[in-house]
Amino acid sequence: MTSTATRPAAGETSGQAEAGPGERPGAVPPVTRNVPDPAERARARKVQSRRMQARNWLLFVLLAGPNIALLIAFTYKPLLQSFYYSTLQWNIGSQRAISVGFRNYTDWLTDSETPQVIGVTVIFTLATVGGGMVIGLGLALLLNKKLKLRGPARTIIVAPYVLSGVAVGLLWLFVFDPNFGIVAAVLGAIGLPSPAWYNDPQWALLMVIIVQLWKNVGYIALIYLAGLQAIQVDVLEAAALDGAGPVRTFRRIILPLLGPTSFFLSVTTLLSSLQSFDIIQAMTKGGPLEGTTTMMYEIYREGFVAGRAGYSSAVATILFLVLLIVTLVQLRFVERKVHYS
Repeated sequence: MTSTATRPAAGETSGQAEAGPGERPGAVPPVTRNVPDPAERARARKVQSRRMQARNWLLFVLLAGPNIALLIAFTYKPLLQSFYYSTLQWNIGSQRAISVGFRNYTDWLTDSETPQVIGVTVIFTLATVGGGMVIGLGLALLLNKKLKLRGPARTIIVAPYVLSGVAVGLLWLFVFDPNFGIVAAVLGAIGLPSPAWYNDPQWALLMVIIVQLWKNVGYIALIYLAGLQAIQVDVLEAAALDGAGPVRTFRRIILPLLGPTSFFLSVTTLLSSLQSFDIIQAMTKGGPLEGTTTMMYEIYREGFVAGRAGYSSAVATILFLVLLIVTLVQLRFVERKVHYS
């Protein structure tokens, strides 16, 4: 319900308006405004809220829509296709595929080479993730100090990370060459023979672990260095005033404050290590005697060398489940022990 106001006629001033019945001459008439009905105000607020929601949805679709479409097209759709192929007996290039259910999975789990592949994958992953984080943290602590040529040293340490894995593998082929390599020359200078890097499975696995560490340790050191520089100097100065030594300061202050950084690196480097392929392909091609064949390399070998696309898809699906479970375990249990402040 609205109330109308009595306004002076056009051309009249409020002070010159004629007095109405019961009004004193010369009195200014009261100015009243249209008061909207509460129901109309609620309706207007609802319309405005709907317009705002529609505008937010339109903005979300414009900004996130292309990314979601690409994610579906290039991640989830191939994932579903890989699971479908894993239920087929199908060779690449053949137009005939036979549905075999989960037989590819049981064949891989009962294969005599599977325990060795799993063992190589576990050793390679633990060595590259654990060793990389320890060495990377040590390098970050060193590079965080005020040293001469600190800038060039940081560049040299991080540079291998931006190189192609294939290029790194080909470079280290010459370094580990038993006849002309640098390693053989150094060992020969101190009277030691060069190990059979390319003929012994254990030495070959150690070799690819060293190269993987060399390539990725710069990235880990860079992330740790950023975490160290985010620690407030006041905290370290207060610890020094309280008489805490370097070891105690590192163990009680620096390591806990680096918890989020360590958690992030543990997740990313673990996923990267389990998916390593290029260095193994360039240096050993999974040999000798399958001594450097990880699950990731077996996927490539079965799919693109042996042509067993269904069997390869089954191994890829198992590796995906392993990555998913490991990541969920890290997020569920490890993140609880991380202090973010």
